[in-house]
Amino acid sequence: MLIRLNSLLGSVGEKSQDITWTIFRLLTASMFMTHGYAKLFGENPQPFTGGGMTSINIGEILSFPIPGGINALFIAGIIEFFAGFLVFIGFRTHLAALMTMLLMTMAYLTSHLAWYPTLNRGELAGLYFVAFMVIFAAGAGPFSVDSWLARRARHKN
Repeated sequence: MLIRLNSLLGSVGEKSQDITWTIFRLLTASMFMTHGYAKLFGENPQPFTGGGMTSINIGEILSFPIPGGINALFIAGIIEFFAGFLVFIGFRTHLAALMTMLLMTMAYLTSHLAWYPTLNRGELAGLYFVAFMVIFAAGAGPFSVDSWLARRARHKN
């Protein structure tokens, strides 16, 4: 009985992969964009310079001052919002996902460095990293600008 049920569910799962992938990409990107929106346009937007995080400190091991007093949180907001938007529409998805993975690595190392992420609220950085790693590896999927451009290029040839 369980074998037949598992087989039936597997069949339904295979038939719904395209729409499921699209929903995953859209929800991941839109939730990620909200973090950038808050940094750029929220109640307390981050300034480009003169405030926020003007150096990148990884634990007590490394410290890198950012030239010109540029606020790293403003740059993070730009990446979160605009790279998130690119993933949302599925345009240049591999590049945008790679940028978000690098940002989440830096976020974890600078703000959430610990062995147990729940204690320092680093689970979102870890989950976003993994979600965008999967999007990076799999691409945007069939319902995306990247897919539309690929179909258009094939029809021209």
